[in-house]
Amino acid sequence: MSYTIAIVGRPNVGKSTFFNRLLEQRKAIVDDISGVTRDRQYGVSEWAGKTFNVIDTGGFVPNSNDIFETEIRKQVKIAIDEADAIIFMVDVATGITDLDNSMAHILRRSNKPVYLTVNKVDNHSRELDATEFYSLGFEKIYTLSSISGTGTGELLDAITEKIELTDIADNNTENELPKFAIIGQPNVGKSSLLNALIGQERTIVSNIAGTTRDTIHTHYNLFNKEFILIDTAGIRKKSKEKDDLEFYSIIRAIKAMDEADICLLLLDAEKGITAQDVAIFSLAARKGKGIAILVNKWDLVEKETNTARDYEKKLKEKIAPFTDVPILFISVKDKTRIFKAIEIALEVYNNKQQKISTSKLNEVMLKVVEANKAPVVRGHIVKIKFITQLPTHVPSFAFFTNFPNDIKTPYKNFLENQLRAKFNFKGVPIRIFFRKK
Repeated sequence: MSYTIAIVGRPNVGKSTFFNRLLEQRKAIVDDISGVTRDRQYGVSEWAGKTFNVIDTGGFVPNSNDIFETEIRKQVKIAIDEADAIIFMVDVATGITDLDNSMAHILRRSNKPVYLTVNKVDNHSRELDATEFYSLGFEKIYTLSSISGTGTGELLDAITEKIELTDIADNNTENELPKFAIIGQPNVGKSSLLNALIGQERTIVSNIAGTTRDTIHTHYNLFNKEFILIDTAGIRKKSKEKDDLEFYSIIRAIKAMDEADICLLLLDAEKGITAQDVAIFSLAARKGKGIAILVNKWDLVEKETNTARDYEKKLKEKIAPFTDVPILFISVKDKTRIFKAIEIALEVYNNKQQKISTSKLNEVMLKVVEANKAPVVRGHIVKIKFITQLPTHVPSFAFFTNFPNDIKTPYKNFLENQLRAKFNFKGVPIRIFFRKK
């Protein structure tokens, strides 16, 4: 699934409040990985069982009034280029402004679905005031209050109606080769890594799909290894402004992530792992992608006996709780260990594909459960009777028990660690569910 919605609008119309509401909705329902920074401009939301990416263009407008117009125009342009649909937010309290008009003008000419959303509509008279926005030239308006959440449902119903159609289209993707996405912040060496990997031989067919707008797909077929490399290259050439750059990078990385089976997160050895990297890592984990971390520019780091070991320890502290991830120190410039990176990506792919038979699972895990029982609940002994792997894309396991709702996170984490210890799921997020026997 790869459906991306961008929220655009002038400052202070309530974009970020609405954005947070969409994300909180998901946190409350399905997000079980903690430590995802709240103040990012992107996230994953879910409505009526359908999942989509949300991008908030809120944080990108500098504060001087005279350049609002050009800045906002740029954001809208990026959103039109990169997102599948656009929520255009306006404010009923202020009415239509020149900025709203010029934005509407750009959006009307785009061929993307635009949902004109009038915010701060929290009573009947404001409902009437909202009708003036029909003059912006869109055939339907949605009224809501992003603070209280009233009216959100109708908008989300309209948006998710479109997602079904996307999913059907997505099913006809190219052959079932493993897909690896090279993700990470600008200037960490993503394009150089791609070029180093494919620049060796001429047997490689490059650029399967893709205008420059899209992620670039490269078919790799070398040394008996065949897969698709997805690169988010070409981002830097878009613009000199850092904000635009970051906005492009984010949307592009999310798109690449959605298409990939495995994400190769590239870091700059000298800078270490930043909050933005941790956010990208957490997002990939929440999307159930296999992950390997590649620390590039390792040739520039001064080394002592345990430099790599200490570096890895610090890295794992930052990405906890999901630390069962391969970490490889590479230098794209010197071509050090870059082919090892591909071997690791293929290993993670195989780990993600593995199906463990129910008999094997029960034989191994019931012994573990017997030796380390779940804490007693209200005087009752918690019994786990049976375990099976579910037929899902992300390795998921159902533990059948007499008190499924009473098993707490620490014991769930213990079971996950035991699964990882007994079976190789390195680099792969695992989901655990408790069901009533």
